[in-house]
Parts: sequence; structure tokens; C-alpha cells
Amino acid sequence: MSADRAGEIRIVHAVHGRQERPADPAYQAGLVEELRQSYGRAGLIELYGRFATGDGVVDTMMRKAIWQAITRSCGTGLQVAGGAGFKHPETFEIGNGVFIGAQAYIQGRFDGRCTIGDNVWIGPTAYFDARDLVIEDSVGWGPGAKVLGSSHTALPVDVPIIRTDLEIRPVRICAEADIGTNATILPGVTIGKGAIVGAGAVVVSDVEPFSVVAGVPAKFIRWRSENDPMTNMSREERS
Repeated sequence: MSADRAGEIRIVHAVHGRQERPADPAYQAGLVEELRQSYGRAGLIELYGRFATGDGVVDTMMRKAIWQAITRSCGTGLQVAGGAGFKHPETFEIGNGVFIGAQAYIQGRFDGRCTIGDNVWIGPTAYFDARDLVIEDSVGWGPGAKVLGSSHTALPVDVPIIRTDLEIRPVRICAEADIGTNATILPGVTIGKGAIVGAGAVVVSDVEPFSVVAGVPAKFIRWRSENDPMTNMSREERS
């Protein structure tokens, strides 16, 4: 292969972000309701274990149906890859056309709130401390990226940290943002609309809409376009 050939950059169409979401098959709603009525929450969690990791048509269909039956609300067009898991899914509100990648894990809390908007793509092995989490529409979430929604107070100092109280702080990922592979979002952070978080970044404070941040800790790199009118707006206008 020539050096020129090896260095080519290819541009191809996005798949998840562009495709139309077909309606669920006619039997889906009936299956979901039957599962809900027949098994209840505890039974559905146990049943999920039978289908959690398989890649066949039946496993894929049953994962989807169980998520739709066990969550607080769930739209159409859901895709759940093998190994994806959950805790307290009864607190989840999931929109239409959501993809949840292989071995992703969403950890809710019995008195918490987790909202995932329409057309969100979640990569493999992603992790969400979803005790107070909102992900708005059309967010891309890179493989292995994480949300941490809580931390120990570490007080009093004469008590092991792991035994101190937890402080839960809301995390908000605004519409159309993109979170890079292995990035970490810390408690209390809001990622602004259309922002990009670089791979491996550790985000400790709010990110401006349409900005690009990267690094540990994450710092502002640039606006998404040199000619973006957001550059000339005040902070209040950009919010």
C-alpha cells in the first residue's frame, strides 16, 4: 500500500443518527403488556438473565420487550445489545430510537430519576451512575464513557470514607452533545447543547454549548467552528 493510500481520510454517512425509526412490530405492545402482567418487576429482572447475552433474534427481541415492560416509560425502536444491564429500571424514562451498546450498565436508585431522550446512541461498556441523570435528544455516548453522579462526603475524617454519606448531584447532558470514548463526567456537571467532550477527558465543571473540551481535567479547546456565531455571543446568549 502506498503512503498516500495509507493516509486517506474517508467520510461516510452516519447510520444511527440518520436512519428512520420503524414502528415496533404489531405484536410488540401485546408482548410487553403480557410480560408486565405475568411477571412483575422481580420476575422480569430474573427473566432478563435468560436473554441478557445472546445475539439471536429471540434474545434481542426479549431484551427489548423486557426493558419496555420494566421501565417507567419506554418508546419505540429501542435496541439493546448483549450484556447490557440495569439497576432500578423502574426509574428510567427512555425515548424513541435509543441504542444501548453491549455491556453498557445503567445504575439507577429506587428514589432517583434517569431520563434518556430520543435517538440517543450509547456505546459498549458505557457506565451511568443514573441516580439523577438526564440525557437529552440525539446525544452520542462513546464506548467506555462514564457518568459519576455521586461521591462520598468523606466526613467526619475519623470514619472510613466508604462509610460516609453519599452526596448525589444531578448530571445533565444537553441535546446533540457528543461524549468521547472513555471520558468521565463528574457529579453536578452539565454538558451544553452540541458540545464535544474529547476521548479520555475528565469533566469537572460545566461545558459551554457548542464548545470542544478535552484533557484531564477537561479544558476549553475551541468552538466547533471558527466561524460559529456562538463565538461572538455572550455566555447568557449561548445558554
